[in-house]
Formats: sequence, C-alpha cells, structure tokens
Amino acid sequence: MTTTAEIQPGIPVREGVYGDRVVAVEPGGVEFIPLGDRHGRPLDLFWTWMSPNLEFATVFVGVIPIAFFGGAFWSTALALVLGSALGSLTHAALSSWGPRFGVPQMVQARGAFGFLGNALPAGLNTFTAGVGWFIVNSVSGAFALQSLFGWRFWIGYTLVVVAQVAIAFLGHNLVHAFERAVFPFLAVVFALAAGVILWKTHYGAGFDAHLSPGGGSSAAFILALFISYGYAVGWNPYASDYTRYLPPTVDRRRVGLWAGLGVFVSCSVLEIVGAGVGTLHGTSSNPTTNFTSPLGHALGDAVLIGITIGAVAANVLNIYSSSMSFLTLGFDLPLRLRRALVATLSGALGLGLGLAFKAQVGPGSHYENFLLAITYWITPWLAVVLVDYWLRRGDYDVREFFDRHRARWNAPLAMLTGMAASIPFWDQGHPIPRGYVPTHYPQVGDLSFFVGFAVAGLVYLALNARLVAHRRAVAQPQ
Repeated sequence: MTTTAEIQPGIPVREGVYGDRVVAVEPGGVEFIPLGDRHGRPLDLFWTWMSPNLEFATVFVGVIPIAFFGGAFWSTALALVLGSALGSLTHAALSSWGPRFGVPQMVQARGAFGFLGNALPAGLNTFTAGVGWFIVNSVSGAFALQSLFGWRFWIGYTLVVVAQVAIAFLGHNLVHAFERAVFPFLAVVFALAAGVILWKTHYGAGFDAHLSPGGGSSAAFILALFISYGYAVGWNPYASDYTRYLPPTVDRRRVGLWAGLGVFVSCSVLEIVGAGVGTLHGTSSNPTTNFTSPLGHALGDAVLIGITIGAVAANVLNIYSSSMSFLTLGFDLPLRLRRALVATLSGALGLGLGLAFKAQVGPGSHYENFLLAITYWITPWLAVVLVDYWLRRGDYDVREFFDRHRARWNAPLAMLTGMAASIPFWDQGHPIPRGYVPTHYPQVGDLSFFVGFAVAGLVYLALNARLVAHRRAVAQPQ
C-alpha cells in the first residue's frame, strides 16, 4: 500500500516489515511509517499512558508540597488537578498529530524549528528522557525492591534497568503490549492503596510556616501546580512517538482524548494520594517505605511490586523516546538496528549515572527541582510548536521534516528568549541559581512556566508578523 507521501522524493520511509508483531525488533528509526504498517486503535492509548504513571514518582509529586513545604491538603489537591489538566490537554493535542504525519514528535518539531534549529529541543529531550527521567524512575524501582527483599540498591537498580532496556530494545509494539499487560495489576493495587491512604489522610492538615520559612500557602499552592504540570507536560515531547503507527483515517479527536485522559487520570489521582501520604509524616529514609507502611504487610508488598513494574513501564517510554530524539539529531547509524542500538546505549549510560549519583536523584532528594527545571525548556518549545501549527493550520509537507537544508531560526530564537525571560522566576537551589523573584518574593513561587510560554509564543508571533497578518486575513469573514 502506498501514498503520495511514500513515493515523493525526500521522504525516507521506514524500511522492513514490522506490522503488529510484538516479539520482533522494530526496524529503522525516525522515518515515515508506511500505511502497510499502520495499526492500532485510539483506546489503546489509555493504558499506554495510564500504566507509566502508576508508579511512585507520580505519588511523590503530591507528597512534596505538603511534607516539605507545609501546604494544606485541599489547596494542594486542587493545584495538582489543575497542573495535571494543563499538561494533559497539550499532550492530547500533540498525540492527535501522530496519525496524520506518521513521524515521531521531535521530527514533527522540525516543521517549526527546521533541521538544524531542531537540535535544541531534540538534544534537550534526549538528555531529559534518557538520563533525567530514566534515573528518577529506575531509582524508585530499586528502592521498592530494596524495601521488599532487603537487597543492596545496586542489585535492584540493575535488574530494573535490564528489564526496561530489553523492552525498549524491541520497540514500539512491545512497548504498547507491555503497558496493556501490566495495566490491570497496577490499576488494582494502586486503587486499593489509594483507598487506604485517603481513608487515613489528615484532611485538616494546613500550612506550616516552619516547613516553608519566608514562603506562604500561596507558594506551596504554586509549587504543587507547577510540579504537577511539569510531571504531565514531561510526556508532551513523546506524544506522537506512540500514535504515529495509527492509520491516518483514524478519528484524531479520539486519539487525543484517550491519550490525554490516560495522563490526566493517572497523574491527578496518584498525586492526590501522594498529598494524603504527605499528611501522615513518615519517618523512613527510604521514601517508598513511607508510602507503603500505612498499607499493611500484604498490600504494602503488592504495592512495592507495583512500584517496580510502574518504574519499568515509565522508563520503556523514556528510553524509546530518548532514542527517537537522539536519532532526530541526524546521526547516521546502521540502518536496521539504529533505534535499538541507541536504546541500549541510553540504558547503559543511565545505569552508570544512576549507580554513581543515586543520592542526588529520584524522589526524596531534589525531585521538585527536576520537575520545575524540565518546564524551563518544554514550555517555550511547546509554545513555539503550538503557535506554528496554528499559524500554518497544520499544513505541513512531510518532506520538510527531512530537509537538512531547511533553516527556521525564528523558532529556536523564540524558544531561547522564552527560556531566558523565565530565569528571574526560577525557584531552584545549588547548582542552579535561584531567580530574583522567588528570592525577594518567596510567596510568589516559581512562575517560570507562564513567563516562558508567554514570551516564547509572543516572540515567535512577532518574528512571523507577515504570516500572522495572512492568518488574520484568512480568518476575516468575507
């Protein structure tokens, strides 16, 4: 089966026959997916995005504002829902583009950024997914195995890494199949855990100035809003990676609906459970133990197993999408196994860094700083991509995604301007300097998301004034 896109020069088509085989190495890399290999249904995206978030890293997002910053339960819960909703809405929009263009998310970004300019977001996403998220989730799984079996950390960490690299090595179809297979177990154990935690939650827990000196309840609310947004929006650069195999005739609204719901439901529910955990004041140095100790022995052990499986479920996406982003940079690698080889290298790098720096990464250390930091580049990138799509009405020729000579410097300039404008609002600590606003007005919190998104979007509009004028003229009634 062929399409115009497949036979036009300048569009590399993914070689080999893959179909819907599960136990087979996915051939190729970031090329256009031919219609003969398109398969799947929108509903599959619900568990593809539910399972990766049914893990401890999600729970800990809700723990942070209360346990470490003294936030109130109800205001924190509201912020967590709002933040998850914002990240899920854009995830739904980006996911719906996959069936139409048949290429990964970072390849689609070349439409706005051009080939060379796209190295900025693609390079950042390679690091964020293949190193940052990889280590955070692997550490969570290793801590769970340590709690369950008393193993040394490095044993559990190595087992988790090997499992997730093996799945990501085979590729797209096994990733989807794995997320579907583990979903029932994860859904049941985390639902039971949620019931117990929310039954024991101290709902009257309020703001504690001792935990957040110089801040205020507003700062705790804003922190909860932005770290929950950071967690959900962290999936956005991956969105079309898992929808590009769907047939172009599929209802794209349903694609966006199920992908967005998968992220929103899992994130908002487990983060609220985490807020409940934060009111219980656990004392263990192992953060997973503080979550499972109120659950009793049997359910606690089942949840520890769930945390380990959930960590693997999250990281198969991180490894897979990290390899997509790396290949988007344009490196020439052996044709048939290029994606699988990059996935293996990503796992090896994450294994080494995680064992070396486990005390500085993962839930329980500076996790909130990581969640805030990824929004510093994702939100300006997101603003540029969404504005460009709106200006062009989504009218992209697939050939431009692969044109190495196509320069679009307005996009990286707007993105960098948005990132720079957000620096005074960064609420970080060593080694990232804290910005002027949170230093002098701690009650305001970290507003970098709003600033970065707005500035990048407005600058991109200004740099494309002629296209904006054309877009407005077309929109005027005749």
